[in-house]
Amino acid sequence: MTTTTKNYFTESANNLYASLEEKVMDRDQIGASNVFYELLRQGRPLNEMIRETVRIHAPYTHTPFHQRIDNGVVRFVNNDHCLLSARASWRMPDFLPERLKFLPMAQTIWYVPTGLDVWNQLLGRAPGHYGRRVYDEAKFPEPPPPEAHWQDSDAIDIEGSLDERLNHWLTLVQYSKAEESYAVFRSLLKNEKDRPQVFAHLMFAGLIDVQDRILYNRSYTTGHKSYRARATIELSSAVGWEKAHDVIYAGVPDIAVGPHWYSAYEMACEVEKNFLELNPPTSSLAPTLVTTTDSNLFAQETDLSHAEQVMLMRSLLEEVEPSYIEAIVGLLKSGKSPQKILDAIQIAAAEIVLRCGTPHSFSMPQHGYEYTNTLSWFYANFQHPHKTKLLFVAGSFINQCAMLIKNTPGNGRPTFTPPQAANALSKEKLLSQIDAAIAALQPDEAASWTQAYLDAGHERRSLVATLTFAAAKQGNDPHNQEIGLCMIEDYARTSSPLRDRLLLACAKHTAGHIKYGNPMESYSRFASEFDLPSTTDANGQAEPFEALLDELEEVPLEDIESTPPRIQL
Repeated sequence: MTTTTKNYFTESANNLYASLEEKVMDRDQIGASNVFYELLRQGRPLNEMIRETVRIHAPYTHTPFHQRIDNGVVRFVNNDHCLLSARASWRMPDFLPERLKFLPMAQTIWYVPTGLDVWNQLLGRAPGHYGRRVYDEAKFPEPPPPEAHWQDSDAIDIEGSLDERLNHWLTLVQYSKAEESYAVFRSLLKNEKDRPQVFAHLMFAGLIDVQDRILYNRSYTTGHKSYRARATIELSSAVGWEKAHDVIYAGVPDIAVGPHWYSAYEMACEVEKNFLELNPPTSSLAPTLVTTTDSNLFAQETDLSHAEQVMLMRSLLEEVEPSYIEAIVGLLKSGKSPQKILDAIQIAAAEIVLRCGTPHSFSMPQHGYEYTNTLSWFYANFQHPHKTKLLFVAGSFINQCAMLIKNTPGNGRPTFTPPQAANALSKEKLLSQIDAAIAALQPDEAASWTQAYLDAGHERRSLVATLTFAAAKQGNDPHNQEIGLCMIEDYARTSSPLRDRLLLACAKHTAGHIKYGNPMESYSRFASEFDLPSTTDANGQAEPFEALLDELEEVPLEDIESTPPRIQL
């Protein structure tokens, strides 16, 4: 499949986007990056570059299924990271100084040529991010071009009320009918006034599709359906709804791609029905119960006490099911706010990240954290009749992550002791130490220096910008930098008095998560092109962090305590 640029641009820009497509399809990271640098020099806007990049990769970032049975062994088929990286490219600039605002997009451009056609990469037929260990160059010296597993298609109109049509669409998703469900979804978008409800259901479809076990398992959704749905919505808003077709195509078909795991959400439905409904049905053959209980619970506003937060976190981190279920039920029955409950669950998710002791250990805890971030975003932006139930899905995900880390060697409760010299250091020197520890891939040291900065009582704005920059420098799988972004977003939003733990988790995660190839190569190239401090100086020594510190301290984050703006639908 080939695509063409639209006539939105000058001839020069059209030529550059055609060249970008050629380089991406050739899997040429350096060539694609060079074209991107020229687009920047021509002053092309960020949302335009995101739209064109998504247009190029949209046909090739789907898979026919997210699981294979390979010679009798179940194998996981990974999820796309290109669209998630584009979301980070759009959101991270809010936390970066002017000269660094396009760095996240540089990471996206660097990654996309390696992220095409995950299915054939994992079969060893093509090189790329997922083919690092299996690509058979002897057998495929000239790898086949990326394959489009699901075709773009026209809308299919169906009859019925909006609720009936949404229910039909979700049934197609459950049946794994990717192309048909996508065509029906396009029809649902035709009426602009229906858009908030349609996108709410897209998010709901992703949020309920979460595995029910992690320990001794390798095939799961890791919550990716909801992350992809959120990216679809945010990027559609960013590029403009009238120009969002390729974003919709990149995001929506995958919601229906199997396998699906609804067991955790089914548990949530049963818990709410049996323990929170006033008149639960007495038979499983009774008609589906339709009440306002979920919405009434979601309207509760009472905060958790310190003792209640500790109780809930203990049930998630230390105890096995059904402890956390009983804890959430008790909090809801006592009038506590679902958003405040989620804020406490999120701190528990960050604690699990802090307990990771090896690079591979971060994989599931970081996804569990992103699930809580995505659910909070859903809470803030949409109305939906089943929002409260999703607390139990979040609890299940985080409890599974806690048991995984608890029962896996090399992990444990952290103790971040500020270095003895920390008391004598200025704010600027402490920030330099944090950046240096992250760059050296020293996760516990990075968290310890962050703790020293917090203990010294310095303002948080410069720390937030420093951590965002540190995450943005890491390349070759920019989904990881999006995890850092999630923690920064939540620091700006959460009501939790323990929110500084999110900054510790951000520092440790950025330094500690698994790296691929040379994670600084993309930043080094970008820095060289635009006269930024490189990762090494002429003597091969680390470039002083102070070269950018003044700019990081001037990032306009005075409203760091406010809630991020809502999506305009």
